[in-house]
Amino acid sequence: MKRLTANDFPREVLDLFDRYVHGQLTRREFLDKAAKFTAGGVSAAALLPRYGEAQQTNWADERIEAAYVEYPSPQGAGTMRGYLVKPADAAGPLPGIVVVHENRGLNPHIEDVVRRAAMANFVAFGPDALYPLGGYPGNDDDGRTMQSSRDRDEMMEDFVAAVEFLQDHPDCTGRVGATGFCYGGGVANNLAVRVSDLGASVPFYGGQAALEDVPRINAPLLLQYASDDERINAGIPAYEEALTANGKQFTTHIYPNTFHGFHNDSTPRYDEAAAELAWQRTIDFFNEHLR
Repeated sequence: MKRLTANDFPREVLDLFDRYVHGQLTRREFLDKAAKFTAGGVSAAALLPRYGEAQQTNWADERIEAAYVEYPSPQGAGTMRGYLVKPADAAGPLPGIVVVHENRGLNPHIEDVVRRAAMANFVAFGPDALYPLGGYPGNDDDGRTMQSSRDRDEMMEDFVAAVEFLQDHPDCTGRVGATGFCYGGGVANNLAVRVSDLGASVPFYGGQAALEDVPRINAPLLLQYASDDERINAGIPAYEEALTANGKQFTTHIYPNTFHGFHNDSTPRYDEAAAELAWQRTIDFFNEHLR
């Protein structure tokens, strides 16, 4: 069966899907509004995530050791939890990568990305911002609602604590980088502000850090963007100007003919060529700056 891509859908449907992904429409509203653009064509429901069909790795892979572990929440929530994965044959401590999820908790796709990072010979850690509320609920719609109910500043503190947890972990050398996607991309930008000794940061189509905070960034940045992502890309020029003016180390890649979410292989917005190139650049960047 042919794998659907963004080109199989009217632009109006992709725009509606982006609004759904970012919590501006419910699933039912998205499907109802999209129906008039897909009559006689591919159903808009085909854009919804299909995690079971998109896993590139799995728990049982003998190349990795994976476990859920807890770490302290600095915001009085008690305990946070994340998904910790390392190579099974690691002979000693390795550099670490914190992988920050989108706006719906630690779902199967992000767990898959954590495993991919571990298979690239890192200790990888994916925190779940929903854990104080019971954890990722098993579907993105409820996860998105749960995450929107958490205080954003408190969640940010939990992600800062995740970096510190990994830095201090006995399986880690103490050199830690961060990557994230969409909401998580914004977090990755802000971790570079908040963690003075962060080794590197790779935000995927994430909101930029506040311009007044740019002087606090020490980590080198690899900024990954989709070409067709007007909302996020509107912030690129001012961010690059501030980074340059403050002498920060950064590289920007904008992938042609791609949409927000192009790295997520569970929906047709996935662009295989761009995703694979962006991921290889990510691993190369972390190898350069964390080892």
